[in-house]
Amino acid sequence: MKRLAVGSMTTLNYGEWQSKRINDNILELYLEGVRPVEEYLQVIPSELEIIKQDFEKRNLELKKKIKRLEERRCI
Repeated sequence: MKRLAVGSMTTLNYGEWQSKRINDNILELYLEGVRPVEEYLQVIPSELEIIKQDFEKRNLELKKKIKRLEERRCI
């Protein structure tokens, strides 16, 4: 029985190109513009939370205004 030994069927240029392509996919560490973990973990308030905060602030202002008006009325 005859056997045929087959080697690599790629050219030398292809082998170099593939090696370069694989090495290009390796991530390098760039420290420029790196933010601390705390910044990544900050909770960004949703639109609903922002509206709620505005509502509570305006509500507090109105309560103070009502209290002042009631004090003026009693005098």
